[in-house]
Amino acid sequence: MAEKKYVAYVSTYTMGDKYGIKIFDVDINEGRLSERGEVEITNSSYITLSHNRKYLYAITDFGVESFKILPDGALAHINVAAINGMRGCYLSTDYEDKFLFCAGYHDGKITVLRLNTETGAIGSISDELFHKGLGSIAERSFRPHISCVKMTRDNKYLCAADLGIDYVNVYRLDHERGTLRAVDIIRCDLESAPRHIKFSENGKFLYIISEMKNCIDVYSYHEEHNMPFFDLIQTIPTSDKYEAKGVAASALNLSQDGKYIIASTAGENSVSLFKINQENGELTRLFCLPISGEYPKDAALFPDNKHIVSLNHESNTMTFFTVDFDNNCIMMNGKEIKVKQANCIIFHEVE
Repeated sequence: MAEKKYVAYVSTYTMGDKYGIKIFDVDINEGRLSERGEVEITNSSYITLSHNRKYLYAITDFGVESFKILPDGALAHINVAAINGMRGCYLSTDYEDKFLFCAGYHDGKITVLRLNTETGAIGSISDELFHKGLGSIAERSFRPHISCVKMTRDNKYLCAADLGIDYVNVYRLDHERGTLRAVDIIRCDLESAPRHIKFSENGKFLYIISEMKNCIDVYSYHEEHNMPFFDLIQTIPTSDKYEAKGVAASALNLSQDGKYIIASTAGENSVSLFKINQENGELTRLFCLPISGEYPKDAALFPDNKHIVSLNHESNTMTFFTVDFDNNCIMMNGKEIKVKQANCIIFHEVE
């Protein structure tokens, strides 16, 4: 059987560089990336792939942009659409790829845009709503700041993490109108700052990483009488220094096989790997170790789970590690790669 081939898309900020998306060839066996292309786009701070893996969507200064993924992993520009608000910080699609959700950190706004399922083009805005409320930390940023928007895997509810007011708001999606209706609130701990959320592969468990609490909260999820229910079942620190000042949990990513979850922590500049109990959703932390860079905005396992890459935003590097599951540790794997202000990485299988 032929070995699977992958590319990696890395989104960056573009301070003096107009190419916001870098495309890398992936050497699975060696756990390394080699740059082979770049895409002109301003401040592509976050990217996402459609669930059918045909299209890539990106944040831009001008709103959101769409690209067709070509067979070799190259990107062909489709169109750009405005979001009628301040610059977004996170993107995701529903599981039918009919709608694109954009989270607004600066203005606390969710924007829903229609997608053309035939071409991948971004269409008109179908809904937009603002979070309301105040957080508890006046000296920080206590207004609404939506940092992540993700659909439940049954494609019924949109969960919106707001690190300004310590809530994850839950909305029912109207699949015809493309509108959202609030149905629930997951009230996180005060001053926790929920940042990113992921659902388990089977859709039964929700993972919330909190920037200031430096923990992952695990919730069970089910629907009853046409209403969502989220029950807290575990809280696990991302670091042994989770109560230290200047330490802030950052990214949260699932492995491609759904067996592991990886988190990065700024300040401490570490990466933590957790094994997921497939029966009850609970996490076991395998290690928390330094990543030889400053401010890991994102970190991901390679598709075979044998290597890790860390995107170090302040040191402008990507660092690479080999995972030793026998001893629950990582070892530096080759030289760092220079990438200015990298923010997000996605692996994609190509033909």
